[in-house]
Amino acid sequence: MSQTDINRVKSSVGKNIGSKVKVRANRGRHKIDITEGIICQAYPSIFLIQVENKLDKTVHTISFSYTDVLTKDVQMQLI
Repeated sequence: MSQTDINRVKSSVGKNIGSKVKVRANRGRHKIDITEGIICQAYPSIFLIQVENKLDKTVHTISFSYTDVLTKDVQMQLI
């Protein structure tokens, strides 16, 4: 994992702010969360995804680091 790889992920996330994505997050111990949300903000170390709960219509914000994407703990797909 090099700095150029991290910069490539940062630029890709930055270009897709406002886009709807499907996120598959590995939370450890065989726990995998699959959600859909919108990339809302990108910071130097992390990026934020807004997720709406279908049952009670509440909006939650989830943060991920760029290294999570590189280590494949988080996989994203544009919808």
